[in-house]
Amino acid sequence: MKKWFDSNALWLSMLIGALGYKLFLPLAPTLPWLIFFMLFFTFCKVNPLDLRLHKWHWVVLAAQMLFSFASYAVLLHWTGDKILAQGILMCFIMPTATAAPIIAGKMGGSIQNLTTFTLLSNFATAIIVPATFPLINPTANMTFWLAFLLILSRIAPLLLGPFFSAWLLRLAYKWKTRKEFVLPVKIAVVPFYLWVASIVVLTSVVTETTILNFHAQISNIIILIIASFFACLLQFGLGKLIGYYLPAPSKGTDYQDVLINPAAAPTTMSGVSSITAGQAFGQKNTSLGVWMANTFLDPMASLGAAAYILWQNIFNSVQLMVVAHKK
Repeated sequence: MKKWFDSNALWLSMLIGALGYKLFLPLAPTLPWLIFFMLFFTFCKVNPLDLRLHKWHWVVLAAQMLFSFASYAVLLHWTGDKILAQGILMCFIMPTATAAPIIAGKMGGSIQNLTTFTLLSNFATAIIVPATFPLINPTANMTFWLAFLLILSRIAPLLLGPFFSAWLLRLAYKWKTRKEFVLPVKIAVVPFYLWVASIVVLTSVVTETTILNFHAQISNIIILIIASFFACLLQFGLGKLIGYYLPAPSKGTDYQDVLINPAAAPTTMSGVSSITAGQAFGQKNTSLGVWMANTFLDPMASLGAAAYILWQNIFNSVQLMVVAHKK
């Protein structure tokens, strides 16, 4: 039963959140805390000294930005549809999800390398979005520094807070015991279930604030949902290719390297990097994406990010089912 639930938890949590959104909406204030503790337990598995920048990090980041603005320019030129162009722009420019290391770890990816990229991707977005979105939507009437601080206020507490809390715990434990901190096996699975709970709440919020408040033509909504599907497939697929051809070592200093990265061996380095880079490129911080679209662009463009929640979690569910079937 547990194996079946772990493989199907993502799409089930979305379904529950969408159908029972009125029931779960009051839990919205708990979402930052769910994410905080999810990341805290995840970062407890990672020795900060193992975090390294590798070639695929820079290639994936460059590809993310290239596809973001190229897709916007091409769609705006070909269709003249500002909402469609902005909606697909959001599908590409959203940074890596904070939960991406959890999913990658369950599939045999490198949680260390993906944690590094998650930090890089989110803070790069905090710089690039304020520098470019005023050109895309001048009516937002917002300076670079104001937009930068707004985005930073959304991502910094939920990334740096749990990161440094976990690091301090590791340092305190080592200072007191003279041993490396080891997260108990029973607690190591907690981040995944916290993520499942957060998807339920996030889906309910998105259903209420985004999908149910649209008044556009149904045909335009369908086109944007379909386009976001192809954007999702492209990013997961391209990320996997980049990781496969630019493999990076996954260094670990304690027993958890076996638990987190079960395939992380020199002979399978390409496979590990393929999984890791695929999640880095494809799994997005959709809650931040919906907020950025509503804040800096036409609010209708947030449907692209909202639809992406559906596609990325279906894709992740399929990946987890494939991994479970192989075991």
